[in-house]
Amino acid sequence: MTRIVYSRGWLVVAMLCVALTGRAAPAAPAPVDAGAGAHDNAARIRELEEGFRCVVCQNQTLADSNAELAGDLRGKIVEQVERGATDSQVRDYMVQRYGDFVLYKPPVKPLTWLLWFGPFALLGLGAFVLVRIVARRRAMRARPLTGDERRRVDALLSHASEDIAP
Repeated sequence: MTRIVYSRGWLVVAMLCVALTGRAAPAAPAPVDAGAGAHDNAARIRELEEGFRCVVCQNQTLADSNAELAGDLRGKIVEQVERGATDSQVRDYMVQRYGDFVLYKPPVKPLTWLLWFGPFALLGLGAFVLVRIVARRRAMRARPLTGDERRRVDALLSHASEDIAP
């Protein structure tokens, strides 16, 4: 009887795992239906989409993102390409609307120096602080006791051992 209960329990757990695994699997990005003109420029559009960051996900390109806004932005790219815009015109349009943040690899300019060089500056600062701490600890090593200090320690230790002895 208990064997049947255990079997049913494992069966329920297995079915639950299968059901949850199916729901947790990521879906493919929603395709943008832009007509026959988009098929001629599919590789160009895909390349443009990979050059922009999803402003919702922030760590994915527009091509890889499943967010609804990413689908809208992909539609804007297709629309711009169908109008005959060059790649640089599409980039300028997106940067004008969303700023340099929308570029997956933002340009190196004074406004983005912190973004590009900040991690290296923090790493250098951390190394400097570590070197200073190690140097201070090495400088704080114990110096040998003088004769007067040695006599005082011996007197204190002998006095302490007399108090402890039964």
